[in-house]
Amino acid sequence: MAYDIYLKKNEEKRIIAGHSWVYANEVAKIEGKDKNGSLATVYSYDGRFIGKGYINHASKILVRIFIRSSEADGKEFYLKKLKEANDYRVRLGYENCYRMVFAEADGLPALIVDKYGGYLVMQCLSLGIDMRKKMICECLVELFKPKGIYERSDVSVRKKEGLNEEKALLYGEVPDYAEITENGIKMLVDIKNGQKTGYFLDQKENRLTARRYARGEVLDCFCNSGGFSLNAATVAQSVTACDISELALKNVRDNAALNSFNNIKTLCGDVFEVLRNFRKEKRQFDTVILDPPAFCKTADEVKDACRGYKDINLTAMKIIKSGGFLLTCSCSHYMSSQLFEKTLQEAARESGRTVRCAEIKTQAPDHPALFGAEETSYLKFYVLNII
Repeated sequence: MAYDIYLKKNEEKRIIAGHSWVYANEVAKIEGKDKNGSLATVYSYDGRFIGKGYINHASKILVRIFIRSSEADGKEFYLKKLKEANDYRVRLGYENCYRMVFAEADGLPALIVDKYGGYLVMQCLSLGIDMRKKMICECLVELFKPKGIYERSDVSVRKKEGLNEEKALLYGEVPDYAEITENGIKMLVDIKNGQKTGYFLDQKENRLTARRYARGEVLDCFCNSGGFSLNAATVAQSVTACDISELALKNVRDNAALNSFNNIKTLCGDVFEVLRNFRKEKRQFDTVILDPPAFCKTADEVKDACRGYKDINLTAMKIIKSGGFLLTCSCSHYMSSQLFEKTLQEAARESGRTVRCAEIKTQAPDHPALFGAEETSYLKFYVLNII
């Protein structure tokens, strides 16, 4: 007998508004019995149908709702949802590389699918999705006929679902590096060992925006495989790409060579120390780019994250030539837009510089933010003019 989940009074409001997560502490009672990871039906306290999703007793998120009608979760359902997700991206003009499925925003919670040329990378973040990845894979092959599908479920959040981290070839053949074209630039994506699913596709439009502001000498901090660096190199005199990972810097050099760019040099080091050393040396740049990893992955880390963001932005503001630009980001949804802007304003005041905001952007539209699910709205990108 399938599970029936009844919520406590008024706990359905957030879910009806669009959020998909049902927390264990929001549940009044559970009826029925089935295996963990099976499809459960969720009702309000007074018995109104709310939706259906996969249950996991090992997780604080007891159910992730993704069906809000009488549909079943079989192969036909996944074929329809995957096609709808991809059709949205195609309509926007995406072809070579993009996020094909963005979890809750595409009505498929805990499922990520990225396209890199002829290859797909899949990430399964919940028990229910993990149990059905073979079927999902079959659907992807039937719909899109990729050369290969690789799983990059090597993320710590899976432990909260009682799952191990996994990397594996799921279909066909996948090379260590896949060549993509982004903003007219060739990039080699480290599918098997790169960060996340190999590359940060959510910054593609922001990297193109960087070309408007990158002139003279550019410093790209937390450069990863060089997405911002290469875009800046199309217009700048020189680019210094800085990262603490030598592997990332090797990728930068390989990507620079692939495009015959000879105005990029790499610098290995901790960005906080590198920025402080440049300030001591009175070294200045025309443009500084800050694209750090998430400084806070839980709400408890927000205060420390604010100090970190303020530190790097304050120091960056002090090493930018008058009239230059600071392109600065935060990719943690716990760091709200209001809080990030407040942190930038504090850094501006303490820097002693006059700071103007030229542009504010967010994640690329292949990572749409779902109203009612704040976790899907996470990337903040500010362009600041330093006078």
